[in-house]
Amino acid sequence: MDEQRLDKWLWCVRLFKTRTLAADAIKAGRVDVNGIEAKPSRVVRPGDRMMVKQPPFVLDVTVTGIPSQRVSASIAATLYQESEASVLARRELAERLRMTAVVEDPRHGKLSKKDRRDREAFKRESWD
Repeated sequence: MDEQRLDKWLWCVRLFKTRTLAADAIKAGRVDVNGIEAKPSRVVRPGDRMMVKQPPFVLDVTVTGIPSQRVSASIAATLYQESEASVLARRELAERLRMTAVVEDPRHGKLSKKDRRDREAFKRESWD
């Protein structure tokens, strides 16, 4: 098997939990293949490069293999290669989010509406 639909490939390599979520992300314009916005039915081949936006993270991956069906996480990791720049950016953003996380103390009630909006605004601006 040397080619597969984009939505099925994203699901098979476990970048999305369901094929429907993968198709919805593609339709929303969150997946580019070789620099071009794709459709769920686009054919993916080894060597194709794609940008997958899973807010607040952006993955830059190169297809290295095509599975015939959904595979385990350890095998799925061998079917694509994430660029070094993407890995570093993702780790840095995760660390920044962790360090700036608002700690919700249940003894003092939930966050105010303003605090929740500030938290969401920070998350949105961090991946733009």
